[in-house]
Amino acid sequence: MKQRCKWPGYDSVYVKYHDTEWGVPVHDDRTLFEFLVLEGAQAGLSWITILKKRDNFAKAFAGFNPEIIAEYNQDKIEELMQNKSIIRNRLKIESVVHNAKLFLDIQKEFTSFNDYIWMFTGGKPKKNAWRHEDEIPGATEESLAMSKNLKKRGFKFVGPKICYAFMQATGMVNDHIVGCFRYNEI
Repeated sequence: MKQRCKWPGYDSVYVKYHDTEWGVPVHDDRTLFEFLVLEGAQAGLSWITILKKRDNFAKAFAGFNPEIIAEYNQDKIEELMQNKSIIRNRLKIESVVHNAKLFLDIQKEFTSFNDYIWMFTGGKPKKNAWRHEDEIPGATEESLAMSKNLKKRGFKFVGPKICYAFMQATGMVNDHIVGCFRYNEI
């Protein structure tokens, strides 16, 4: 049996996410936007709740296409507020539309969101060497800098802890414990 981080437990959705996605470096702008949306939606909730609604979020938010989402109007927001298959929090839904517009601004300024966001780790993943999950911080200097910069640009739901979870999810940091089979694979 493979040794893995303890946090996915035995939930098949969590295990699949851990084994195939978490910590794998992401450089595709749309996927980066997807994780920005999902991590913001997760605020105050469990990640498994978001993972189990991920496909619903994709349907509700045009496959995480920021160009389409940036055009959502108040009628579309009200429609999303009635969608029981996603997290129906007005501030979170409105933040997705708001952040999509700002995401497009960053793409114009930096050529890609990827070029912008990866500057917070010097353009490459940071490989940590945690032996136990309780050693993993909730936020770091890098996630604080990312949060401050995103907030300065007007983004919402991008606190230091959300940014660190984003960094973990998108492989900007490798926070698999050293005994986990994925640690050296990625």
